[in-house]
Amino acid sequence: MYPKYQIYKHAWVYKYAPHTEEALTPSDAQELLRKGGWFVRNTYGFDCAEQTSFWYVIKDTFGELNELSTNTRNQVRHGLNNYSIRRISAEELLAQGYAVYCAATHAYKIATQTPTIEEFENRIRHASADTEYWGAFNPDNELTAFAINEAREDYCSYKTLKANPADLKKYVYYALIYEMNRHYLQERKLKYVLDGARSITEHSNIQPFLENKFHFRKAYCHLRIHYTWWLKWIITCLYPLRRFIPNRQIQSLLAMHGMQS
Repeated sequence: MYPKYQIYKHAWVYKYAPHTEEALTPSDAQELLRKGGWFVRNTYGFDCAEQTSFWYVIKDTFGELNELSTNTRNQVRHGLNNYSIRRISAEELLAQGYAVYCAATHAYKIATQTPTIEEFENRIRHASADTEYWGAFNPDNELTAFAINEAREDYCSYKTLKANPADLKKYVYYALIYEMNRHYLQERKLKYVLDGARSITEHSNIQPFLENKFHFRKAYCHLRIHYTWWLKWIITCLYPLRRFIPNRQIQSLLAMHGMQS
């Protein structure tokens, strides 16, 4: 059980495909917490029929342009005319990606800390063997958007999507996402592509965009959080006051606490 989870920002999270995660017993969770971390995030019952308060955003079919609305089809075509979309190497992303990353995060409606160039480079240099990179290039062969994905045996997780805000009106995201969906779902015939779990901070509009434009959908599941004793006490005290908490990190934790089912 222990090797299936890893610590990310003080939380134990499942490392593999969400459709393979199972419900943990309290004793299983406490075994993890004895090794460190503040809490365990456990999701189970992936893609259940019940509309729960927690979900993953996935796409498991690909109908080419025909499945899209007339407006979205035109936007995809414009994007493909404006940009060249292709798989890129880690070296190409290292050379041009950081400037795109900074421009994208500075445009978020909620302030987000941009990683340093050293952090960005270390992430790419120490990426797992499953990591794949995609880029969108303008006619001058400048990188304007990129994706960092993790492609496993039967699914692909879109881990990071960043675009220069100046290129959004030229439909760069439309072209990039369409080509990735086509590659993973049609060419490689994976079970689904994934844009992660329900956003807690909602600092980006990417998930509603994917649902509205490309027919991604919510794969509902159950969420259970197992806390260390001291964090459970803090959450219990603060949850009734969650609307008055100014700290965004605490707000996010309290919001996730309320999504359990």
